[in-house]
Amino acid sequence: MIDRFTNWVKWEDRNELKGLKYPGIYCIAVSDKTLNKFKFIKELEYIGMTNSKGGLRSRLRQFDYTIKMKRTNHGGADRFLYKYENYDEVKDNIYVAIRSFECNAKNPTPNDLRIMGEITKCEYDCWAIYIEKFGIYPKFNNLKNAPKYSKKSK
Repeated sequence: MIDRFTNWVKWEDRNELKGLKYPGIYCIAVSDKTLNKFKFIKELEYIGMTNSKGGLRSRLRQFDYTIKMKRTNHGGADRFLYKYENYDEVKDNIYVAIRSFECNAKNPTPNDLRIMGEITKCEYDCWAIYIEKFGIYPKFNNLKNAPKYSKKSK
């Protein structure tokens, strides 16, 4: 499964990734070190998925809007924002890797629907691999211990 993910890229370079028009899985890491080849690392702080018509590009845009406080419509990014309130301080350390699944989410055939089911399973498999390796969910997938910025008392 790991070999199907792109390499890690800097957050600002995410739009150069191949396969963004398709649904899939995305992993967000924060690291002071340069990240290259994808692997499940402790610095991986969020694993997300999308089956939306807009594909990964749209979902990553929602994440970006939320962490830049333009809108808070992404739950995982809202938890990310709780810890990393100052985008300018963290932006150079954010990395993303994706695994896209070629299918038609706009007008899905039965085969496309099966592929979309594989995406959901893949997200759960990614969580399982991370938990096997580190004993916990990625930081911002842990719904019990990762508060949301939007719920913070100002």
